[in-house]
Parts: sequence; C-alpha cells; structure tokens
Amino acid sequence: MSQEYAATTSGEADLAITGMSCASCVARVEKALNKVPGVTSVSVNLATERAHVILDQPTLTASLEQAVADAGYEARLVRPESTAKDDQTQRDKADTLAGWHVVTAAVLSLPLFIPMVASFLGWHWNIPGFWQLVLATPVQFWLGARFYRAAWKAAIHLSGNMDLLVAIGTTAAYGLSVYLWLQGHAHLYFEASTAVITLVLLGKWLETRAKRQTADAIRALQSLRPDTARIVIDGREQEVPLAQLKKGDLLIVRPGERVPTDGVIREGESHLDEALLTGESKPVNKGVGAHVTGGAINLDGLLKVEVSAVGAETTLSRIIRLVEQAQTSKPEIQRLVDRVSEVFVPIVLVIALATLIGWVLAGAGWEQGILNAVAVLVIACPCALGLATPTAIMVGTGVAARFGILIKDAEALERAHHIQLVVFDKTGTLTVGQPGITDILANTGSEDEVLRLAASLEQSSQHPLAKAVVALAASRALPEEPLSQAKAVAGKGISATWQDRELYFGHGRWMQELGVTLDPLQAQAQALQAQGKTVSWLAEGKPGQVKLLGLLAFGDAIRPESKPAIESLHRLDVRTLLLTGDNPASGAYVQAAVGLDEVMAEQTPESKSQVVSDLRRSGKVVAMVGDGINDAPALAAADISFAMSSGTDVAMHTSGITLMRSDPRLVADTIDISRRTYRKIWQNLFWAFIYNLIGIPLAAFGMLNPVIAGAAMALSSVSVVSNALTLRRWKPASREDQHVS
Repeated sequence: MSQEYAATTSGEADLAITGMSCASCVARVEKALNKVPGVTSVSVNLATERAHVILDQPTLTASLEQAVADAGYEARLVRPESTAKDDQTQRDKADTLAGWHVVTAAVLSLPLFIPMVASFLGWHWNIPGFWQLVLATPVQFWLGARFYRAAWKAAIHLSGNMDLLVAIGTTAAYGLSVYLWLQGHAHLYFEASTAVITLVLLGKWLETRAKRQTADAIRALQSLRPDTARIVIDGREQEVPLAQLKKGDLLIVRPGERVPTDGVIREGESHLDEALLTGESKPVNKGVGAHVTGGAINLDGLLKVEVSAVGAETTLSRIIRLVEQAQTSKPEIQRLVDRVSEVFVPIVLVIALATLIGWVLAGAGWEQGILNAVAVLVIACPCALGLATPTAIMVGTGVAARFGILIKDAEALERAHHIQLVVFDKTGTLTVGQPGITDILANTGSEDEVLRLAASLEQSSQHPLAKAVVALAASRALPEEPLSQAKAVAGKGISATWQDRELYFGHGRWMQELGVTLDPLQAQAQALQAQGKTVSWLAEGKPGQVKLLGLLAFGDAIRPESKPAIESLHRLDVRTLLLTGDNPASGAYVQAAVGLDEVMAEQTPESKSQVVSDLRRSGKVVAMVGDGINDAPALAAADISFAMSSGTDVAMHTSGITLMRSDPRLVADTIDISRRTYRKIWQNLFWAFIYNLIGIPLAAFGMLNPVIAGAAMALSSVSVVSNALTLRRWKPASREDQHVS
C-alpha cells in the first residue's frame, strides 16, 4: 500500500467490500472492523458494498483492510479522487464476466433438463450418466467456485452465509448423483445441482444490475464533475485537469459547458441550469458578483469565474458526501434485521439436518431425505433480508436528493415520517428573507436624520434588517456618525455612545424597559404591524432620560410557495406553528396569509428553543424549519431539523435535512418521501420473511423441488430490489403544483 493512504486522519474512512452475499456477511464485517483500535462505529451496507468507519484516532488503513481480510472478505480504501468513470469501468467488466458465467452455466445445464422434459411429455429418453457428470462438473466446481470460496471463509470463521447454504446444498445433490451413478442407477440428480447454481448466479447478476440503479443519484452527481477546466494564465487560456485548480484561478466557462467548481462571476451574465444540484427546474440568471456552483450548466453566456472552492470543499462534494452518508447509515429496524440474520444460517442448517433425519426415519430413504434437505438449504435466502432496508433507503434518499432534499442519515429519514408538528421561522423561511424599509417616521427631527442615526448604529451588523438600513442610507448619501461602545443586546437591539449620549435602536419592548414613551407614534406603528411589517424604534438620551426619535418599518414579502406548503402539510395531517421575534400583529398577518395553525410572537432564540423542547416533552414529534444559523438552538432542540439554504457548510452541519432551494413546500415533500420509503422497507421485509416462512416448511415436507427452490431464492432478492426501485417514480408535490398563489 502507498504511504499516501497509509493512515486516516480525518476521523472517517470508507471501504469498498468485496465478497459479501447476505446480511450475515454484513454482521461479520462490522464485528471485524469494530475490533480495530481507534474504531468507534461501523456501518456496512450490503446494497452499496461499502463500509463507513468512524475513528477517534488516526488509524492505519492497512489495519482496517486486514481486519476485513481476516473475516474472509476483501476491502480497499475508497479514495476521494477516484472518478465515476473509473468505478463504472470496473463495474462494467465485472458485470460482463458475471453475465458470461450465467450464459455458460445455462448452456451446460440445459441438456440435463431434456430427460425431465421428455418424461413429462411421456417420452423415455435419457443422457448417459457419464455425460451428465461431464456437463455438471464444470458448473459445480468452476462456475460455482465463488460459492465454495465464500463458504470456506465463512466456515473457518465459524460463521454462516448464503454461500455456505448454496455450497452445502448443491454439493449434496452433486455427491448424491455421483454415488447413484457409480451404483449403476439411471435416474440421477445432476440437473438439481446445476440448476440451483445457474439460477443463483442469474439471481445475483440481476440483483447486481438492479442495485446499480439504486445508486443512480450518486452516479448522476459524480458525473457533474468535468475532467478538465479552462483557466486564464498570463492572459492566455489553458486547459488543465480539474485536480490542478487552485483558489483564485480565473475560469472561462463557455455556453453549454459545466461550471468546473464553485466560484464567483467576475465577468459576464448567463442563465445556469442547477437542476441536478438544487432540484430547481427553471434556469437561474446570474451576473457579476453572483456565486456559481460546480456542476451547473452554463446555458447562454460567456462567463469568467474566480475559483472560490476546490476538491472536497465544493458544494457538489459536500452534497455527494451527505448522500453517501445517508445511504450507508442504518435505521434501527435494519439493526434488528442484522441480529436476526446472524442466527438465520445456523437455524437453517439445523432445519435441513432435521429434515434429512426425519425423512430417513420415516422410511423414505437417504435419497429423498437429501433432496428435501437440499431444497431447505436452497430456499432459505438471507440475501433478501439484507437488501430489504438498504435498497429502499438508497433509492429514497437518492430520489430526494435529485429534487433538492438532502437527508443527512437514515435516522433523519426515519424520524421524518413520524413528524406531527412543523415549527417555522418567519424571515427567510416563509418570507423571501430580503426585508426592505417601507416607512420612516420621525418624532423629532427629519426622516433622513432618523435613517442616518439608525444606519450609524447598524453599520457593523450582518442582520438582514441592518443591511437594509445601511443600504438605504448609502443610496441617499447620508453620512454615518462615528459611534463608540457599540453593543448588541440579544433579542432586543443595539446601543452605542454618540456625543456623550446613548443611542438605542431595537424592539418596542426594549424601549419600554428603557422608559421610552412610544405614544406619539404608537397608532402609526400598530397600523404598520397590522400589515405584517416589522417596526424598530430609535431613541436617544442618558439612562432615565431616553426619548423617542422615530421608527423604521420593514417589509418582507411572503414567499408565493408558503401557502401551498402549509396546505400540503395539512393534507399530511401535520400541524404548523410559527415562532417569530416579530410583534403579534405581524405574526397574525403571516398566519392569516398562509394558513398556519398557530403563531407565537416576540420570541428570542432562547425562547424558541424552549418552546420546541416543551412541545417535544408533551409527546409530539417536532420538526423545526429555519436558516441553519440564527435558529441553531431551536434546530438543535427539535426531533428533526430542516435548514433552508443554498447548501452552506453551517446549514449542512446544523440540520438533519438540508433543502437545497428556499422552497418551504419541500418540507411536506420530505415527509412524503420518508413515509413512502418506510412503506417500501416494510413491504420488502414482509416479502423477505414470507419467502422463508412459507418456503422452508414446504421444502422440509417434500413439497418443493430443489430447482424450484433455487428459482424462488433468486426471485426473492430480485423482487426486493425491484420493489425498492419503484420509488424512483416519485415526484414531489411541489413539482406538480405549478400555479402557486
């Protein structure tokens, strides 16, 4: 192994695992990796054939790979720079080889079925035993070698898996046939052993092809990365590999090309298609100063873009990591299935042995006993159990990502389908989040004087309301006053010293605490608040002698998607609550406009968090929707949190679910896909268990031919994966509702 990958230092590692065939394999790999020093948790996914390892100290990746090898499998570190094309090429080669194995096995097995068909038609024709042996032997020991290798590894580790069941069952049928041939019998059972191997190989091939489709979302995202980028060096264009890009490089992006990486437009204007990144179906127009995301398609203009992020720092890389993390994580139901799978194979072996002994004691003879025991071994399929949950999780999270819903992990997906109450922040969530000043009222002096002093106070603030004040003052060329001792008072406002006096700008309640008389402008303020506007008051003076200077009113338009969003939640029987720092009149206005069930106004970040905690203690499953920054305490207090953003680091780390575009309708869409995904999981588990609950007793009582048992086993895994794939047809209601009010 190269020294470059000799150790992991990031606290996480992803391994590609080769050789797993069922849920018992998953359990064995997890146990092996958990024993490596430094490993704190492991999640192995049968559908992706990946292991996600969390480390609390730098650990040699060779130790991880060796632990997997000691358990009987192969592992390799998944390198970040490996491309989708490289992975696809390797998969295509393996798929082609597996397909040829299926065809070869079928060609060799087909002649062995001729006597069976002839007998069914009333003809008496048979292939000599020697030629049956010639046809069956390569199927058993060449094409079936993979089952022997995996079975041997399982046996020496005192474990069991699907391969062990297939190896024992087909070997028993093959061995019985050889014994009968040597004894001179004409009726042999080579067709049973070869048919089982052929059908299982066919089932695994179909299963692998179907599983590939569950990872379509990841491959689609990976394909957004172009291999090269065009940069400007010394005034000349030069094409370089994407890995060589550095922050500050100037990119040339022509119409029809993908943006190579995140950056800021320095020259040009164009429409960009970001559908695969945000789920936004309409192209977005962007000009100088606008941020662009790597992977977006430049539709119609020549752009010069300054690189702002490369490699793992890009939005696309973060999205891919989140989707992969969600697809490799496990909900609690899968952990229960894994525990069942650990004892599944030993129980099946005991049932098969009991079947053999029971038929012999009943007088049917060893021949019939062995065939029925083989049917028991073959019908039992722990593969379907192992695939039932991860395939549904993969497809559900993948299709959600395609429409701009990033689900952090299986736990977030699991909680989402239980949501009973959604709590919304107002600014930037149900409203556009770009408030502007609509009214300026002066109690003393002029409106410009009120605006000038308010802008002086807010000049260093990053709050959206503060930016609106500063921007309007700048547009009117109003000079800022040099203030000192500026201090932000959480949940109330800001104060500063001006000419030996104090200036105060903030909430009406704070003004009352300071002893300010608001009566001169109270009637106008109430009228503005009734229109849904936010009012901030300006006052000045020494403590105990503070007087009112005026007020500023801010308006923030309600998003056109907000009302349909609330209606969609109500259709899902989910209640809605607005927590806002604004006054009650402003909250009531928004409630009436969008149809919220309840509003709680004049809330601080701390009180929002307390409200959410109290609601959870009352027994409700609560979701909080905010911007991922200002509402961090409330987001953390909720059962599940939604961050509405363009995919910033803060939003992705503070929320269980990130909405890649600021559309509140995606909250209902998330709950919908979560509920549909969990229905698929239960359907899959039902079919996985029903195959075994019905098939094993039928086989034990001699009512299933081993060939039919092999077909049923192959069908069980394919049907589970195929059922999960039907989720790919899901489309969010927000896409269907094109006419929002």
